[in-house]
Amino acid sequence: MTRNLKRRSFIETSVKGVAAAGLLTASCIRPASGSCLEGKFIHHVFFWMKEPVTQQARDKFEKALKDLVTVETIVDHHLGIPAPTDRGVIDNTYAYSLLTTFRNKADQDIYQTHPTHLKFIDDCQDLWERVVVYDSISI
Repeated sequence: MTRNLKRRSFIETSVKGVAAAGLLTASCIRPASGSCLEGKFIHHVFFWMKEPVTQQARDKFEKALKDLVTVETIVDHHLGIPAPTDRGVIDNTYAYSLLTTFRNKADQDIYQTHPTHLKFIDDCQDLWERVVVYDSISI
């Protein structure tokens, strides 16, 4: 009996773990009708940092980015640095990339005036020399 209970407990724990891993790693399951981004408002920001870029500046900026993406109207996000790719059409001169998705423009407008976003700008604007934003909606 004890062996069966241990086996059952192991199976239950394993199934829960696999299910949780699947839920955590699959942030977007493509619907049959199209992209999981369809209808979303995409806000993509590229940052070029002031020289010299110290580890202290990087740490401060990365922490601020992680705080920024806690704004409740953000549906999903990606924080990144340039990928190690080299083709003529690629601009990898930026230092950081922030991609956020919103349900709609109204939610993105809330984000623009949100205290967390304003604090990010206030705390970090001395770290960057250039910012470029690309906003897009579905066609």
